[in-house]
Amino acid sequence: MIAPPPRWVRRIVLAPLVVLLAVLLVPTSIMLALVVGAALTWLLPGRLRVLRLLWMLSFYVLWDAAAVVVLFALWVASGFGLAMHRPGMQRAHVAVARAALAVLFWQVRWTLRLRIVVEAPTGASLPDVPLLVLSRHAGPGDSFILVDTLLGRGRRAPAVVLKDTLQWDPAIDVLLNRLPAAFVTPASRRAPGRPGAAATIARIAAGLGTDGALVLFPEGGNVTPQRRARRIAELRERGKDALADRAERMPHVMVPHAGGFLAALDAIAPDAAVLVVAHSGLERLVTARDIWRELPMDKEIVLGGRLTRAADLPRDGEGRELWLFEQWERVDAWISERDVDRPVVRARRDRSR
Repeated sequence: MIAPPPRWVRRIVLAPLVVLLAVLLVPTSIMLALVVGAALTWLLPGRLRVLRLLWMLSFYVLWDAAAVVVLFALWVASGFGLAMHRPGMQRAHVAVARAALAVLFWQVRWTLRLRIVVEAPTGASLPDVPLLVLSRHAGPGDSFILVDTLLGRGRRAPAVVLKDTLQWDPAIDVLLNRLPAAFVTPASRRAPGRPGAAATIARIAAGLGTDGALVLFPEGGNVTPQRRARRIAELRERGKDALADRAERMPHVMVPHAGGFLAALDAIAPDAAVLVVAHSGLERLVTARDIWRELPMDKEIVLGGRLTRAADLPRDGEGRELWLFEQWERVDAWISERDVDRPVVRARRDRSR
């Protein structure tokens, strides 16, 4: 993806542009929905994929613009940024993130007909200690689902390390640059002397409070057959044929990268806990064509977790890397136990469309 423009361009051009687009969209979106809906009711009975997609795109623009306006108001209230990092202002931004994601997923559930089920983590209840969250990465929006769950049900303040290309989105850009989160630039585009992903993760982990949760995706990207095959080949090139054989028996996940995980463990508080998260329901949604084919999704997305205290993990790096691999084997087995693309069964389904 194309690298995001400089910060001043994102603030002076992109953020006002999305607000202007929303202002232009408001008086026309209802009329557009009525006209397109009337036509597609006849052309695509029972599916209405185009209408659903147009509505979600329109709603996202409005959602993004509303978030930008609220964040601008917080910037003014902070003394034009002078008090931005004070505890009260940080709590206000976490509250905005919690409310914004709640609104977004309310609409996603309604439009795309999704049901999100959260299973209680095995091992223990979430303690009042810093939390390191390790999640698989498969399907569109799984990071949003996880952060929304941590903010809403977990009452946590997530810290996320993301690719810098997500700064093209004004709301994500502004909000996360004010919270203990970070955007990482790939090594190919990183300026000399700038910290890499591991150093950035360690910095954020060291500053986590008892209500904080650092979210990492050790696979590094959505699972695809090509990436999975490359990851297994890398293990064989390193002479780890036994692990490669085990990885070949994990059809749902990729071999996790351990660098960020090890950096976080070395920096996080000794009483921290590690939550390994698995989810099912988005496996088939890899490309834009997959998403189009599945609309409306009518799916049940299930999240499950396993909690381990950091003090119970191996002390050496090699042992911790093997522990992470074993957790991914558990995640794969958890997914295999479920019907991954289980549809949501609803009464009077045809009439509801």
